[in-house]
Amino acid sequence: MYEVIKYIWIIFISLGISGILDYAQPKLSDYHFFNGPLKNQIPNLNVIPYQISTPLFTDYAHKLRFLVLPEGQKMSYINPENFDFPIGTILIKTFYYPIDFREPKNNWQIIETRLLINTNEGWFGYPYIWNAEQTDAFLEIAGDRQIVSWIDLDGKPQKANYLVPNVNMCKGCHVSENQFLPIGPKPRLLNCNFKTTEIKPYHQLEKMIQMGLIENLPEIESIPITANWEDSHFSLENRARAYLDINCGHCHNSNGPAMTSGLYLNYSENDLHKIGYYKTPVASGRGSGNLKYNIVPGNPDESIIIYRMESSDSGIMMPELGRKLVHKEGVKLIRDWINSIESN
Repeated sequence: MYEVIKYIWIIFISLGISGILDYAQPKLSDYHFFNGPLKNQIPNLNVIPYQISTPLFTDYAHKLRFLVLPEGQKMSYINPENFDFPIGTILIKTFYYPIDFREPKNNWQIIETRLLINTNEGWFGYPYIWNAEQTDAFLEIAGDRQIVSWIDLDGKPQKANYLVPNVNMCKGCHVSENQFLPIGPKPRLLNCNFKTTEIKPYHQLEKMIQMGLIENLPEIESIPITANWEDSHFSLENRARAYLDINCGHCHNSNGPAMTSGLYLNYSENDLHKIGYYKTPVASGRGSGNLKYNIVPGNPDESIIIYRMESSDSGIMMPELGRKLVHKEGVKLIRDWINSIESN
């Protein structure tokens, strides 16, 4: 049945995006982003690896991120939330699973590489699906579903029905004020160290300034830092807010696709009611679980946000895109945070 739906989507999407496809190459290798075997993901000199301070959850997939700017051009700082990227900028994100999470550097299953390309018509997203031989990835406008298996950190086998989004699904998360925009490479999310086991950590914004990639950047100390939700050096509240920001805040903000909900989970929101404290949902039904409030301070079991995070039912779960599994560690973090909030 999925294959039938998939090919209906190919026809439907193709009718509406023929011009968009003018900006995409048929194979990932056609872009010449990487040196050596494509699966090694070793970037060429003009391809800049980056990390964000707190990553989005996508069914436990690992991710590699890269930035390509047009030759001789820079991205311009606007505010902590935005860079102005020149036309021709390409953002690259590869999703993969180690066969065994206890050995994350070995035996990768690379599933997809997504490209965001900034064109004269705006940003467009393109999914590239890797072949079984792991030699290349191919543009698949209709997306795909794949069963992915791995061994988790506890040595237990896990499995996910992984969704590669079609080109239209990208708009579900990336639209703000009716504009398609990147989510990850924000100044506040890049205001952290780039860390790998191979090289000494370095501060990303400082490095990008040294490389001549950014203009109009203020003193780095003036740019907010977004907490890493996994790093206990940050407060529990900051970690929880960072988690909700990256997983939910791109929709749940005053300009996002979920603006009418009145539930705003972006990192800069300070109104406790808008964050969810004793806030009733705009739309009731199965998504509320017959609970009254999005967040009940001190009581996660009475909080709709926990009910929806703990569900894998497509009619209930949140986020509704990008996952099929329940993120146990994320749920625990938000539970701990709600438990720590003093009730009135």
